[in-house]
This record gives sequence, C-alpha cells and structure tokens, in this order.
Amino acid sequence: MNPYLTELRRLAAHAENRRTETGIPRVAMVQGAIPEHELAAVYDPMINVILTGSKTMTVGNRTLQYDPATYFVMSVDLPAVGSVHPSETGAPYLALSLTLEPTIVASLLADLPKPAGGELYSPGFSVAPVTDELLDAWVRMLRLMERPGDIAALAPAYERELLYRVLQGPHGWMLRDTRPLRVEALAAMAALSVSAFHRHFKAVTALSPLQYQKRIRLLHARSLLIAGEGNATSVAFGVGYESATQFSREYSRFFGMPPSKDALHISRAR
Repeated sequence: MNPYLTELRRLAAHAENRRTETGIPRVAMVQGAIPEHELAAVYDPMINVILTGSKTMTVGNRTLQYDPATYFVMSVDLPAVGSVHPSETGAPYLALSLTLEPTIVASLLADLPKPAGGELYSPGFSVAPVTDELLDAWVRMLRLMERPGDIAALAPAYERELLYRVLQGPHGWMLRDTRPLRVEALAAMAALSVSAFHRHFKAVTALSPLQYQKRIRLLHARSLLIAGEGNATSVAFGVGYESATQFSREYSRFFGMPPSKDALHISRAR
C-alpha cells in the first residue's frame, strides 16, 4: 500500500460529505456519498486527488473516470456532472482539492522555462497518473492542519510545489493559461471565423458556446431554486432567460423534471 495515500487518508479522515475546509487557503476535502445535485455544477479550476473510491466527471459528451491511481485537472470554469463511488472494499469516497488561483500559477510560470511547444486549443479537463512526488507534496500540505501556526509561512511554498508537480506532468500545459474564457478576445486574437471558433471552443469545453451558456444558466438556476431564492419564473429571468416557458422546457429536458418539482424532490431527499 502506498504510504503517502495511507497518511493522506488519516489526515483527511474527518472530512464530511460536502466541501470541508481545512484551514489551508484553497485546500478542501470531501468524504462519503455526495448528493447528485451538488455534483452537477459549474466547477472552478482545480486539481483534485482521490484517496479512496472513484469519481466520474462528464462535460458535454466527454466522460472521464479517475481513482487513487490518478488525479484530475480542470483548468477553466466548466459546467459538469459528476458521480462518486466507494471503493471495492466499501470504504467511502474520499478526495482532496486545490482551487487554482491564476495569479499564483502565473507567478510560478514566470520562474519556469517556457516549453518548446504547446497546444492553444486543448481540453480544459483531463486525468493523469498520480506520482509519489505529487502525493508527498500533498502530505506536507495536509499536515499543516495539525500545525495551524505554520500555515501562513509554509502553505504558500507547498502550494507552489503542488502546482510545479502538475506543471511538470503530462497535462501541465493545461495550466499555462488559467484565465477565464473570453469569447470575443479569443476569437479576435486567433483571427478565426465564427465556425472555426466554435470548433476550437468545443475542443476546450466539450460544449458549443451556446450549450456552455445554457448549461451554466440551468445549473445556477437549480442552485437558486434549492436555496429558496425565488420561484421558477423569477429564477428563470434572473439567470438570463427571456421566456419562463422555454426555461421550464430546457430545465425539464436537462434535469428530468420541471423546476419546482425538482427543487421539492431534492429538499425532501435531504
């Protein structure tokens, strides 16, 4: 058994079945069964490492699976649907995440040699094999939970090491630009036609620009409805729909039931 994984499982053992803060900036953990509606969301750019169990992530028509032998990188904000599973022995799902801060990534890149080549248009999420060097950095980071007085001094150094390990890995090129996607700016910079831009946009997000916008609106609307921040009509207009009927139709198609019924179903299941 990998000693780094054993140590990380011990350190993260008190995680709950929702995002559990560690006291370390941008580092969180989660354990157990996670409600489906919380796994259908717009995910922030992050590095995610599974300690026990497995996870499936779907963005558009791309689905990836990962487990303790791999780690997950998401370099842009993406609407995704996920599902988590316990291990074959029945141990609950357990994972760690580091939310990416673009300014920190940029400062680290300034100290690294520029790669000889790269991909301008590439998938914004991917899975790579985990390494002992990466897990070792995670162990030292998580041990700070037991020494909170050291967090301010040491966490920034450990965070840079985690990012460095990912940048040196097979998908490090994904972090070479963690800025938000700006449609007009990217199209103008690349001097692309509308059709060509759509192809490249889909290569990154697995969604067309329209699908991307629609997915984000629907996921945001669902969060508002579950939180009780308005009815279906007010939420529809609040997230950008001009027709409540169209909103209800697209919501039902995506989530499998009408907005109000879906929100009620989730509230009762809690």
